Amino acid sequence: MFLNLFSSVGASTLSLCSMMGSFTLFLFETLKAAVTTRLKMRKFFEQIEEIGFNSLVIVILTGTFAGAVLALQTYIGVRRYGGEEFVGPIVALSMMRELGPVITGLMVTGRSGSAIAAEIGTMRITEQIDALKTVCINPLQYLVVPRIIAGTLVMPLLTVFSMVCGVVGGYFIATSVLGLNGNQYINGIKKYLEYSDITSGLIKSAVFGFILTWVGAFKGFYASGGARGVGLATTQSVVMGSILLLLANYFLTAALF
Repeated sequence: MFLNLFSSVGASTLSLCSMMGSFTLFLFETLKAAVTTRLKMRKFFEQIEEIGFNSLVIVILTGTFAGAVLALQTYIGVRRYGGEEFVGPIVALSMMRELGPVITGLMVTGRSGSAIAAEIGTMRITEQIDALKTVCINPLQYLVVPRIIAGTLVMPLLTVFSMVCGVVGGYFIATSVLGLNGNQYINGIKKYLEYSDITSGLIKSAVFGFILTWVGAFKGFYASGGARGVGLATTQSVVMGSILLLLANYFLTAALF
């Protein structure tokens, strides 16, 4: 019994180490391809549209309702101490520093990260990646680099929409539902919000964009086992991307603030 337990733990540890090694080597090979080869501009702009524009609606919706809920919850807490004037600053700081980047990252991971894994995984299963190699096309340059660069650049733009919509959603709830003064809401934001709060949130979002595209591309690139393998790679990309995003969020928060 104990031998079976140790064997299982050892096998799991070796599998984890092997996966982490492959994950790291995949990043190094991708960075090498990004530096030593020309960026495929057509693929790059296609990914800008796919990751950025096509995710805009869901980012706006989640950002707006996150700000609205945050305003409501904040008001419930601060009114006990007569601090209603802090509803605006709390909503703005929370959206800029934390909720905007994290919610946007998680939503784009679920939508675009999974799509990247599924698309590249399907190409792996159907041997399209092998076909690229036979015609002397670097699959990392053609498939992975445009997605990672596009995700890294477009995520801060998506996060700006999430931040702004969150503040607007909080404003609507504060003025229309809670009966607070709109000028007080806005003036509180102007008073307490600093430029560094915005830039730190944008830095976070760029890192999150890099992580979610990296994970999605990796899982798809090494997918195996037919249609079931593609589905498994897609699921793993969302789970692994979300976990790494939250881990990175902690360390970035500790470093930036």
